[in-house]
Amino acid sequence: MQNPLQDGPLAERAAHLTRRQFFGRAATGVGAGVGTAALASILGPRALALGGKDSAAPGVLGPHFAPKAKRVIYLCMSGAPSQFETFDWKPKLRDMFDVELPDSIRKGQRITTMTSGQTRFPIAPSKFDFARHGEAGTEVCETLPWTAKMVDDLCVIRSVHTDAINHDPAITFMQTGSEQPGRPSFGAWLSYGLGTMNRDLPSFVVMTPKWKGRAEAQALYQRLWGSGFLPSEHQGVALRTGGDPVLYLKNPNGVDRKMRRRMLDVVAKLNEERAEEVGDPEIRARIEQYEMAFRMQTAVPDLTDLSNEPQSVLDLYGPDATVPGTYGASCLLARRLIERDVRFVQIYHRGWDQHGNLPTDLGNNCRDIDQPCYGLIQDLKNRGLLEDTLVIWGGEFGRTTYCQGALSKENYGRDHHPRCFSMWMAGAGVKAGQTYGATDDFSYNIVENPLSVYDLNATILHLLGLDHERLTYRYAGRDFRLTDVHGEVRQALLG
Repeated sequence: MQNPLQDGPLAERAAHLTRRQFFGRAATGVGAGVGTAALASILGPRALALGGKDSAAPGVLGPHFAPKAKRVIYLCMSGAPSQFETFDWKPKLRDMFDVELPDSIRKGQRITTMTSGQTRFPIAPSKFDFARHGEAGTEVCETLPWTAKMVDDLCVIRSVHTDAINHDPAITFMQTGSEQPGRPSFGAWLSYGLGTMNRDLPSFVVMTPKWKGRAEAQALYQRLWGSGFLPSEHQGVALRTGGDPVLYLKNPNGVDRKMRRRMLDVVAKLNEERAEEVGDPEIRARIEQYEMAFRMQTAVPDLTDLSNEPQSVLDLYGPDATVPGTYGASCLLARRLIERDVRFVQIYHRGWDQHGNLPTDLGNNCRDIDQPCYGLIQDLKNRGLLEDTLVIWGGEFGRTTYCQGALSKENYGRDHHPRCFSMWMAGAGVKAGQTYGATDDFSYNIVENPLSVYDLNATILHLLGLDHERLTYRYAGRDFRLTDVHGEVRQALLG
């Protein structure tokens, strides 16, 4: 049999290497010791780590200081959950049903085109009740009974705010630090800065499970977990909701694993030669992606095999834990990914954009995510993983206190509201059992401890041992960072 490494395309290509090409490459130093050192200074230590298949690959920076968190699970509620029906109780509104929202509260703030034509802005009190839970007496809506059981593990934040008033720029801002598409996502920044801890799985994994709320939902674009101008190896890898979680896990008929390995070796050698010629880091990223795909053929089936999960663990996540493509199953997979040292796991749950029929649709959403979130936190705690895993829950903005469309005490809708919304964090380094920030009696304006998205991201990076002002990448003549030129680490959120 022909040896492709000696007699095949590589040998044919080598025969066409001219004397001028040889000295041109030698002059640049690429391929020689000095050239390799120069290339390393450009690409960073991660590029040199790509040669090893059995060890973790460091990031270009590594942590700036000792991290509290090593991994992140980001639970993104796409569409923007209403703070009135989750974590921001406003009992005084019960006596203000259908009363016009005072101009002194609105202060001329902009509204969306969906309600700009309304002649009235009637207050819509929540039809749901709240109660205090845990040692700290955290107020949680009855829509989230499982979450209420674990409030002493959570830091509930009621004072997040953003500038974006429409979904696409708002969720893009939450995920990339910019309302304009094209920037690296949060997970890509972490992969770039800290590297991977498991060479057999991607450092950044994304899941977009099916949902049980309203049928319509905001679109999710791959750029939300893209690498932007960072090398493409740092982009998120999305697991599918049906069939094989990743395409092409199985080799084609007639191609065994040994043959696949030989094919990859030939392609890698060709790519390496091209990378030495032109010095393009994207070529080396491509080599790593091929290698990752090969390793995932073994790692992913093991990841998704739940046969060894005890029934008691499956019960934690609820009845959908073993149903592929559901939110419950995604949360269980998130724990299994974290257990295998995947750096960043993101789960997008859709359908929270409730402009009408909010009580019913939001109730369905909450039932979909409530027990799985509880199960995830308890499972991480039981395994000692919550000590160095940060879990984040939240959407892209909040909802208005006034009703959009027809109003009744049993049915109403709410428009977009960027001025304040609620999130929670749990796990490594977070001060648990507290409620941070406060809004006015209408949950319209923040009256205590406003927290911008830049501040939130700076604090998350701090928990991971990264100085948000030093995690930068030079592109188009300037140094970019996740927090742009903003952001303050909020020490009050840290335990």
